Amino acid sequence: MKTAYHHVAAAVLLAAFAMLAAPRSPASPQPEIAAPVDRAFAGEIQLSADASDVERRIVHVHEHITGLGADPVLWYPKWLPGTHAPEGPIDRLAGMSVTADGKPIRWARDTVNVYAFRLALPAGSHGVDIDFDYLSPTSARVGMQQMSRELLILEWNDVVLYPAGHYARQVPVAASLTVPAGWTIGTALDVQARDGARTTFARVSLEKLIDSPVFAGHYADRIELDAATGVHLDVFADRADLLPTDSAAIARHRALVTQAYKLFGSRHYAHYDFLFALTDQIPWSGLEHHESSEDVTDANYFADWDGTPHGRDLLAHEYTHSWNGKFRRPADLWTPSYEVPMQNSLLWVYEGQTEYWGFVLTARAGLWSKAQALDELADFAAYYSTLPGRRWRPLQDTTNDEIINLRRPLSWDTWQRFEDYYDESALFWLEADTLIRERSHGQRSLDDFARRFFSVDDGRVAPLTYTFADIVAALQAVEPYDWSSFLRERLDAVDRAAPLDGFRRGGYELVYDDKPSDHWKATETQRKVVLLRYSIGMDIDDKDGTLTSVTWKSPAFKAGLREGMQILAVNGAAYSADLLKRTIAAAQRSPAPIGLILKAADRYVVASVDYQGGLRYPHLQRIAAGPALLDDILAARP
Repeated sequence: MKTAYHHVAAAVLLAAFAMLAAPRSPASPQPEIAAPVDRAFAGEIQLSADASDVERRIVHVHEHITGLGADPVLWYPKWLPGTHAPEGPIDRLAGMSVTADGKPIRWARDTVNVYAFRLALPAGSHGVDIDFDYLSPTSARVGMQQMSRELLILEWNDVVLYPAGHYARQVPVAASLTVPAGWTIGTALDVQARDGARTTFARVSLEKLIDSPVFAGHYADRIELDAATGVHLDVFADRADLLPTDSAAIARHRALVTQAYKLFGSRHYAHYDFLFALTDQIPWSGLEHHESSEDVTDANYFADWDGTPHGRDLLAHEYTHSWNGKFRRPADLWTPSYEVPMQNSLLWVYEGQTEYWGFVLTARAGLWSKAQALDELADFAAYYSTLPGRRWRPLQDTTNDEIINLRRPLSWDTWQRFEDYYDESALFWLEADTLIRERSHGQRSLDDFARRFFSVDDGRVAPLTYTFADIVAALQAVEPYDWSSFLRERLDAVDRAAPLDGFRRGGYELVYDDKPSDHWKATETQRKVVLLRYSIGMDIDDKDGTLTSVTWKSPAFKAGLREGMQILAVNGAAYSADLLKRTIAAAQRSPAPIGLILKAADRYVVASVDYQGGLRYPHLQRIAAGPALLDDILAARP
């Protein structure tokens, strides 16, 4: 029989089921975070970073922030200049504690804006003290390396929290950095004091601090490139013998500065530091800043000058950004602080024209010979002439790639496309350059656009923004033409012929043969790759035969190959790059397919590649008739 207890229990159960079934009320919204306003911040950030623990890749951070109001919000930088994306590595922040006047206070991460931290700050507090660790990647599995036993790269955006509600240029910061004893530092920041391994920097705005990274290392040298304007090459290396000693190579880097001044006719920095790391421990990279650049390349860049031509336009590219990208900046890319989203619609100017000037200045400075520059351009021309992804995706849409992808690896890069606003845009800027030269009968060129557009307000450092209309107007002022249609056709069309008219007008045409140039061979050796993209359609890691890219709808693709497979054998014989190349060449005389045995994870795969086209390497060949405008573009300015 039922008792009173059973009736009560049943009622409780029914109530519980009713609660589960009833729709839940949404959580109470958190207070809005103040938008940035262009007003002075009442206090300052005192920031101390200890990066001496390079063995474990840990940076200990202490901040003392004054001038905060009630219930303040602190941001960790999210949208980073130069990367054009929400790449702030907040996942590497750990061990955070906050105190006010010596007493612990509560902090809570905003549940929507996870880069924001809300503080329960007692009224009348004189400031807050924040301690946390920045856990730099310990291996490539975790992320791109920033430290090794011999050198480190410190990005200030990795190690700072800043107050909401203010433009970054209005927040003052007094920063210091500790590095391993005996190390040298390089930075665009002015040094106020040194105390052993600790360097204190002059007080700057948060905007300038984040735009002024620090390189530090055990083996270092500082080379003056231009004394009059304070341009230096701050070199850091894995070993002492890798530091530059070749006076001819150093002279070419001095010529880079000279040629840039001749091109742009101005400068927009008080001084400039190339922060240049020669290392095999930290991956190749480049990142622009207004008065410096982060440049990481092969350890033997100077020690094996003839063997490391690939990527030698790195310094010229990042240096050009001081004018294009940092001073003249797309209006929709400029943001007042680092939580405000960026828009990348004009990256075909910011990066694409910079890529063009990077190539041109590398050649004009003698960092590349004319032949090497032509070989690099030939590869660009060949790549975009054969790129399947151009059939469906407009170039303009690739300006979103930094936000869409955050530079993660792609399975089918030639079909998906990735950041083609760099190199394909460089090709249509060559078209624009040769078109201006042709229409003006050699009286004007894109050099005139560069001087007109980037030399305004000589000496000004504060960014000056531009729009699509500004680009069109500046081109129109150099040479009257329908530049709006010229640009929009190249940006918005799909399945359009690659932009190669610049080569034709420049006096060259794209051709293929079965002989790689010396520059191509040096590039393969330097990058440790085998490039067969224009024949059977794949690139191979030369260390172990792993496919690093397979071209969509190529013979390799049709045979079922994909990125990540490892070639073990070619027509029954153990794989080598030379054997595969000989087999491709021999296949021209035989209808039989090329037989491959590959390993794909825990399986073995037999594939037959139906291809009889032989080896194909791109070259730019001089056209007999017409002026060699491209030669003049690449020639040093007197």
